[in-house]
Amino acid sequence: MAKSCCQTPEPDSAAHNDPRWRRVLWIALIANAAMFVVEMIAGVAADSRSLQADALDFFGDAANYAISLGVAGMALAWRARAALVKAATMLAFGIWVIGYAIYGLIAGANPEPATMGLVGTLALATNAAVALMLFRFRAGDANMRSVWICSRNDAIGNIAVLGAALGVFGTGQAWPDLLVATVMAGLAFWGSVEVFGQARQELAHE
Repeated sequence: MAKSCCQTPEPDSAAHNDPRWRRVLWIALIANAAMFVVEMIAGVAADSRSLQADALDFFGDAANYAISLGVAGMALAWRARAALVKAATMLAFGIWVIGYAIYGLIAGANPEPATMGLVGTLALATNAAVALMLFRFRAGDANMRSVWICSRNDAIGNIAVLGAALGVFGTGQAWPDLLVATVMAGLAFWGSVEVFGQARQELAHE
């Protein structure tokens, strides 16, 4: 029977040595570092929790791409350990976003929907381009899969930020922005569990 399209693909053990993999990682690293700067400035200016959360996600992803480049040619055990570090990073990001959203709810916020929409569209275009480049490598080891999951979650998160901008514009209230920040935290938790599980399996077979 053919495998379901929803199943995790079999890891490609040779893909991590592909020069195209390293090239895509460098492009993704530079794009994410640049978007961190742009989105953090815009998030502070717009008083948007979801934009600031997304900016920190860009920063975390840039660091994760740097880690992936560092272990690209190493043994599977080292790549799996790097994936565990990235899973922990995603988990920490999710916890921080939840806490920051709660703080915004208590302290109050006044997000600017126009800036959220403009910067959110730019972020979506960036993450969609990176996710498309990484799509062919999604069947690799836990380290490679973690990179794909980060990019996939980022694109979903950007769509949610655009939804938050529409919600803030339509309601004149901050709760859509805070709600989307919470959803982004959930994506981080989900991605962390996926990567952690595969990395543990790979380490168990070493």
